[in-house]
Amino acid sequence: MRSIGEMARDSGLGVSALRFYDRAGVLVPAWVDPASGYRWYAPEQVDEARLLVRLRRAGMPLADIRLVMAGWSGTDTSLVRRLLEAHLRRLELGLAEARSEFSALRALLDHRENPMSPSPRTGTVRLSLPASALAAALDAVRFAAGEDPELPMLGGVLFDVEGDALHVVATDRYRMAVARMDAAGRTDAGGRTDSTGRTDAGGRTDAGGHVGSRARVVVPAPLVDAMRALLTDDEPARLAVEGERVTLEAGEREASGQCLAHDFPDYRRLVQLPPGRRVAVDVPAFRKALETGAVRAAEEREPGRSAREVSVLETVEDGTVIVCGDGDEDGSGCGNGGRVGVDRGFLLDALAAAGRDRIVLEFGADPTAPLAIRRTDDEGTFSLLMPVRLDD
Repeated sequence: MRSIGEMARDSGLGVSALRFYDRAGVLVPAWVDPASGYRWYAPEQVDEARLLVRLRRAGMPLADIRLVMAGWSGTDTSLVRRLLEAHLRRLELGLAEARSEFSALRALLDHRENPMSPSPRTGTVRLSLPASALAAALDAVRFAAGEDPELPMLGGVLFDVEGDALHVVATDRYRMAVARMDAAGRTDAGGRTDSTGRTDAGGRTDAGGHVGSRARVVVPAPLVDAMRALLTDDEPARLAVEGERVTLEAGEREASGQCLAHDFPDYRRLVQLPPGRRVAVDVPAFRKALETGAVRAAEEREPGRSAREVSVLETVEDGTVIVCGDGDEDGSGCGNGGRVGVDRGFLLDALAAAGRDRIVLEFGADPTAPLAIRRTDDEGTFSLLMPVRLDD
């Protein structure tokens, strides 16, 4: 007999999935200890669980899975074959419909986009930035930059200059980090920065205005790292965006290169989330709980990505956050609802990037809403983690 943990290890189904399929009547344990409630599985159920894994990967509906499992070992397998063939036809039809819809979407995009290459940006946008503040902003977002070669537009950091403010943003789809800082000064291509930080094209002070248009460029991750290496003191750093080229000068050193020729997602829409429940967290204690607490293997995995370790978080009535265990009886106090699964490595990265001993976790009203990691002293710098689906 195998315990639920041993069954999960041998079959490839997570513990949470085994509990779910037990409740659904698809894969019921051979014996449940009436005293402890522990689930125990017979040796032959390992093959059943592995069959279930294959059916899950094929995307078969639960109702059909139940029938396939029931008829798999019978002498008459005609029903099983018909179910498999019917599901394959649904998948093929769904793929054909998806191809048609994507073709229509591509046509809409082609209609919207200018078929000619975009004209280069004219003029120059310059900002004078406190080096320490820029370093902190880059440290707060760099961890979230993407590495997927199929999505090159995410392989860098967005520099969004508007007025006297700079936003730096990075995302790999599963997480997003945003940091905001105010510039020490702003000039255009021909101007000199005055004490207010605003000049016009001829170097004349603009008494109360904003000069120049908004600049949005995606700086490749290696160039971001080179820029960060320059920011070693508190001297002002000078950022210049000239067409498709970006340059950072710090003292006598500079880092310069071409921006990525891709549009970055509209991060302002992505961070417009309804208010959630905020919980203040002591970072050292919370990090220890994450590092030593139970994890689950993510049930969903994209091609080319290694399996992720999922920590399950839950807010409790005393205003704290706990890391739930993964056994049937873990003594954690979890199970009262409102649980959120997150990639443990991603969450640890976000805590490190926050650079604070105390942060605020913001949970959405729905478990599918992103988890926000916010600083207590800076509303403009935060990160978001997409939740991982939990089966139970």
